[in-house]
Amino acid sequence: MSLKLSITEEMKKALKAKDRQRTSVLRFILSSIKNKEIELKRELKDEEVVGVLASLAKQRKEAIEQFRKGSREDLASKEEGELRIITSFMPPPLTEEEIERVVKGCIERLGAKGKGDMGRVMREVMSEVKGRAEGKVVKEVVERLLG
Repeated sequence: MSLKLSITEEMKKALKAKDRQRTSVLRFILSSIKNKEIELKRELKDEEVVGVLASLAKQRKEAIEQFRKGSREDLASKEEGELRIITSFMPPPLTEEEIERVVKGCIERLGAKGKGDMGRVMREVMSEVKGRAEGKVVKEVVERLLG
């Protein structure tokens, strides 16, 4: 079953259970997927759906941080609930050791020598770990291995 279809099925279950927050978040996810499909003029593959989910998760994390800075714990906890729902459909995140293995493989394949090759390595690694690792963590690993 495709990821989009499983999200649709979960939304139906949430509607039947009258779970307003879950229904709302799942509708938002599906509309974000639909918008991306309209933009690309085609159906999204599961990897691309994971990319949309990763983008939504990143937005929620940033909002949580901002709400906490503004002492709005009520809004931060609402965003955390939405983040849990979004991440439940994403593949498990990679550990730092797994990211390091991917980075080393990319460095070997590309023949990267130093910091000047960082952009190429980052592009390659991010395409491989799409949605399973944050760019900030990947950047730190790449810098450490190229530095």
